[in-house]
This record gives sequence, structure tokens and C-alpha cells, in this order.
Amino acid sequence: MIAIAVVAYAIADVVHEALGHGGACVLTGGQPRVLSTVHFECSADNQIVLAGGTIANLIAGGVAWAIGRSATRSTAGAYFWWLFMTVNLLQGAGYFLFSGVANIGDWAGFINGLEPVWAWRAALTVIGAVLYTACVWFALRELIPFIDGRGDERVKYGRRLTVVPYVAGGIVSCLAGLFNPVGMLLVGISAAAASFGGTSGLAWMWQFLRNPQLAGVSPHAAVITRSRPWIISAVIVAAIFVGLLGRGVRLG
Repeated sequence: MIAIAVVAYAIADVVHEALGHGGACVLTGGQPRVLSTVHFECSADNQIVLAGGTIANLIAGGVAWAIGRSATRSTAGAYFWWLFMTVNLLQGAGYFLFSGVANIGDWAGFINGLEPVWAWRAALTVIGAVLYTACVWFALRELIPFIDGRGDERVKYGRRLTVVPYVAGGIVSCLAGLFNPVGMLLVGISAAAASFGGTSGLAWMWQFLRNPQLAGVSPHAAVITRSRPWIISAVIVAAIFVGLLGRGVRLG
């Protein structure tokens, strides 16, 4: 699960920075300059570039859901697609809430200059809270086929499937952020905010497995065992994510 989490979190970060911000930069005629795990520099930042990261995460979450639905639910691969979906959806929805409350980040920049500021921040906060809650509930419903057992045993199993990747993914994200070329401030407002903050739903969503609406036992629950291919993949991904992208790559 730790190996799967490292891969899922790292790819979700690349989706946000490279595909989201980077793709929007190119599409709007800008020149990509620097890519790291916590920021992307474009020669011509605009609202489309700022919004690109979140939009890319939400799209990636939908794609991961579609792929995961077609996979055998008892495999580690299917669990990866569920986690990748969840990380992308929570980070995407959480960004609205984060920018609305703290007035920093992509969406704070997006509404910069729009009046009245308090109304736009309130709108971001409400949209973020509602969307985040919906994503948590959706992720839990999609998690049911992976869970074995009943009662407290079922809740304990669900907690293991969510909390372990949350901690592992947050650690590798912050570790990569420590090497960013901009400064330590980005570790807090980007690396930690996106990982430990944005995906915080993984830390507490398991408690709702006691809800009768989420009842159900899968006859083919996921069995996540030690896997050499996943461990090797995680080591390679972590090396690139922390050692290369963490330091930043100059693109032009």
C-alpha cells in the first residue's frame, strides 16, 4: 500500500503541475519555464493557467474511476486506480476550499481583482466544501468492493486502506517539496497543503463506514500483499519525483 501510495501521489502531482498548469500554458501561447513538484512557471500566467491544475486533477479523477471500474476489484492494480482517483478528486475539490479560506493558491490568484472579494472567497469556500464532501462520499462508496469483514473489523480494514496511503503520500510529497527551487514557504502552502491538507479526507473518511448507507461486504475483497513490481516502481518514481522534479526542471 505504501508503494502504491507513492506512485499515486507522485503522478497526481505531475498531473496538476505538468499536465494542468503546463498544458494550459502551452494552449494559451505561453512558454513553459520551470516545473517542480510544488510550482510551475509560465511566461504568461493567466486565469486559464491558474485553473488548469485543478481542472486536470478533476479530469484525471474521472478517468481513473472509469479505468478502475473495468478492473478486477480484488487486485492491487484496481486499488491503485481507486487511490489515484481519490487523491485527484480530493486535491481538486480541496483547492477551492483552501483558496477560499486562506486566500492563497491558484484560485486566490484566479479571483484576484474580482469584486467584491469577500463574495468570491465565500463562493469558493462553499463550492469547495460541498464538492469535497461529495468526493469523500463518492470515494467511500467506490471503496466498498475492496473491504472485507463486518462491524468494527470492516471499519478497521477500511481505515488501513485509507490512512496508510495518506501518511505515505503526504511524506513523499513534503520530502520532494523540501528541495524546491523557490523557497521553504512553498512546502507549507503547496506540498503539505496539497498532500496532507488536500487529501485529508483519507485520514478520516473510514469513520463513515459505520453508516448503514455504506453497508455491504464484498465477496472478493482486495488482498494487498507485498509486491516486488510495485516496490520497484515506487523506488523509481520516488527517485525521479524527489531527486529530479523536487529540485525543479528548467524547461526554457
